[in-house]
Amino acid sequence: MTGKSIVLGVTGSIAAYKAASLARRLLTEGAIVRVVMTHSAQRFVAPLTFEALTGHPVFTDLFESSNAPPTKMVMPHLALADGADLIAIAPASAHCVAKLAHGLADDLLTTLVLAAECPVVVAPAMDGGMWTHPAVCANVLTLRQRGVTVLEPEVGPLASGRVGQGRFPDEDIILAAISGALCSKDFRGRRILITAGPTQEPLDPVRFLSNRSSGKMGWALAEAARDRGADVVLLAGPTSLAPVPNVEYVPVVTSEEMRKEVVTRFPGTDVLIMAAAVADFRPSRPARGKVPKGRGVRMLALEPTTDILKDLPPRRAGQVVVGFAAETGELVARARGKLIDKALDLIVANDLTEPGAGFGTDTNRATFLDRTGRCDALPLMSKPELAHRILDAVLTLP
Repeated sequence: MTGKSIVLGVTGSIAAYKAASLARRLLTEGAIVRVVMTHSAQRFVAPLTFEALTGHPVFTDLFESSNAPPTKMVMPHLALADGADLIAIAPASAHCVAKLAHGLADDLLTTLVLAAECPVVVAPAMDGGMWTHPAVCANVLTLRQRGVTVLEPEVGPLASGRVGQGRFPDEDIILAAISGALCSKDFRGRRILITAGPTQEPLDPVRFLSNRSSGKMGWALAEAARDRGADVVLLAGPTSLAPVPNVEYVPVVTSEEMRKEVVTRFPGTDVLIMAAAVADFRPSRPARGKVPKGRGVRMLALEPTTDILKDLPPRRAGQVVVGFAAETGELVARARGKLIDKALDLIVANDLTEPGAGFGTDTNRATFLDRTGRCDALPLMSKPELAHRILDAVLTLP
């Protein structure tokens, strides 16, 4: 979202206060946020809250320019529409949803939506009975048929004291919808299988061999592929990360579990990205019971795990396989050897000894090598940015 201009519309819902947190999250993602509030929204939250958070004046009236920047917008609905990459209405009341569905333009927000040509994301919040009312259901259907992204409210306790569907959608869900709406859908219709995280190889029922992989790179790839229209399966070893919204999540523990899932799913996959740090070795004879500390272990017998990329079923035409190489020296030579040995189309190599690269970080510095012999060294960047660069490289493979 870096550099994207997002208009955040806030309407008269008890969940209006949650829009402040959403605005902060959007800013953290690098977006430029300008807020438009309806009159009802101002009964719940003061415009000053959003002005302080975003650093921009808040727009509240179709004919009022006193809150505008020094340019003094005479027609703020047109100026905001022209500069917006996306409009997010969160929360959207039942009244707002109805006006949007019927094309009414009686305030700044609804007029802005009619004037804009950018994507629109709507996050409804209302009482459960209102959300399920036939009129609201029809209005939501109308908006979706027009290409507006209307999210489903959460189920849980409502302001009325009842329990039902109507709560403000989770922030992560809203952010995922916004991110997806901003991306080009150049992977639409393609099925991508992504592996992520470490595997754990048991020593006994309590202890295991593993590595320091956090899964962050795989998660970033799953989010990027989803946003670009792909049908994504995220096959992941144990991590502390929450499942990626709108992505099929398949948890595994051991390298063998991951191998079986990959081999089974590969024939129906268009792109396989092996970002997981799969264990190279496992204990030969895991103990059935916990090994007492006092007994100790004089020697730990290990055996190699199966190389998943070498165990794939025969490829069909057009399938792409991407591997990763985490090294501590001779980066390009070792990565090129793996590229050839495992018959990869592309390998993403990174040096674990470099600052900001490797396991557990939010950034990475990678070198791409592909089957044509191309070798591109990339600068340090965030893992989400690198994820998009990897997908770009997949698209440009001959």
